[in-house]
Amino acid sequence: MRIIAGLGNPGKEYEGTRHNIGFVTVCELARQNDISISSFERHSFVGKGIVGGEKTLIVMPQTYMNLSGVAIRAALEYYKEPVENLIVIYDDVSLEPGKIRIRERGSAGGHNGIKNIIAELGTQDFNRIRIGVGEKPPHYDLVDWVLGRFKEEQIPDMEKAVDNACKAAECIIRDGAAKAMNEFNG
Repeated sequence: MRIIAGLGNPGKEYEGTRHNIGFVTVCELARQNDISISSFERHSFVGKGIVGGEKTLIVMPQTYMNLSGVAIRAALEYYKEPVENLIVIYDDVSLEPGKIRIRERGSAGGHNGIKNIIAELGTQDFNRIRIGVGEKPPHYDLVDWVLGRFKEEQIPDMEKAVDNACKAAECIIRDGAAKAMNEFNG
């Protein structure tokens, strides 16, 4: 079984923020694959179904971004899945809005949610799909930037990025991360 985790913060006040693009993406992936994210287990809202031809658990950690690893580790342990079956989808301030990047491993790159996942899992070797939310302007605090909302003119690019991230997740499952990187890391 594959586990696809979208990162974000729970609560109405965080809906639509840059930091919650991972939640938006897994909700869209669930919609496209007729999966209901309606159960709550092990610190996460989850949905089970088929993505890319394989049984998949979609996970939305409710531990807040900086403790995402707690929920993801709990899901991997409960379902006895190896970290190789994990795909994490999250925001990245080093990418332009609307761009995506796929990696099979790597550092946290300053992202606190990824730092916690690496700490909880004890490895950097897991698939990830980074969605660009844009670099913070010089006068902004990073926290204020990622907890802010997209400008109206950015929304079409972000919708396209979400759709591409969904396709990339399916490609990783069907054909492997190398093919997905070749196809989507343009």
